[in-house]
Amino acid sequence: MVLPTLEASSGRQAGTDFGLCVNPEFLREGSAVQDYLHPPKTVIGELNRASGDLLASVYAGLAAPLVRTDIETAEMVKYADNAWHALKVGFANEVGRLCKAVHVDSHRVMDIFCRDTKLNLSASYLKPGFAFGGSCLPKDLRALLHKARGLDVPLPILSAVLPSNELQIERAVETVIEHGSRKVGILGLSFKAGSDDLRNSPMVELAERLLGKGFEIRIYDDNVKLASIHGTNRDYILNRIPHISALLASTIDEVLEHAGTVVIGNAAPEFRAVLPRIGYRQTVIDLVRIGECHSVSGVYEGVSW
Repeated sequence: MVLPTLEASSGRQAGTDFGLCVNPEFLREGSAVQDYLHPPKTVIGELNRASGDLLASVYAGLAAPLVRTDIETAEMVKYADNAWHALKVGFANEVGRLCKAVHVDSHRVMDIFCRDTKLNLSASYLKPGFAFGGSCLPKDLRALLHKARGLDVPLPILSAVLPSNELQIERAVETVIEHGSRKVGILGLSFKAGSDDLRNSPMVELAERLLGKGFEIRIYDDNVKLASIHGTNRDYILNRIPHISALLASTIDEVLEHAGTVVIGNAAPEFRAVLPRIGYRQTVIDLVRIGECHSVSGVYEGVSW
């Protein structure tokens, strides 16, 4: 809205006759001056380099990481930051409500929670990609919600997590269908690279749904060898996809030769070499963004990037 209004009012062209930047602030009420002098980051969304250089000079005396990016990204960062802060408050309060109902000190719980800066308070799990799975996250979340319902404690944020996760799987199925090819290759079946755990893997769910819709599927995962899978893990996959052995390929080449649409399901390092080998008529749906390329609809894309 701002850029066309400025151009229309001035009769001049942005980027040629004048510059434009978006400079989101990350200041808290009550500590704005302190936050300005000691920011966690300074973000500049610039229309062109000259605009960004001029604005960056304003912050030359501040010791903080300077991030220069495009205007749209800078705008969205501000919303992502505040949505995350709101989510953190809501999450802590929901944990607190359940803790109070079961007579546990919620502050002690969250103090211990916050000591984990490797996973809990970090960049881990904060890259848009595919749905979560495995034997821990879904199970423990369901257990928590079950306990809360029994105590009549509403947890709307936590109750929305599994439905949101389900939407990622549905979107992946829709994306494969939209690309048209009935021959689909799946690279990575376990829920995490380097693991053979198929329990609650969203890739198993994706494969099962595509099979149910009549797609011809070939699957490669170097960690998934049916002969070496035992116990509940083996029971799970044989119950979900009884004829899984007929779908498993021994090499990536077999999958690429078969598929019109190639789905990358986990971040196994060997899958990085696949992208340059994709044929002219093949499409890649990369659910983990294993490459550095931008999403190009119908060529190379993800479901949330």
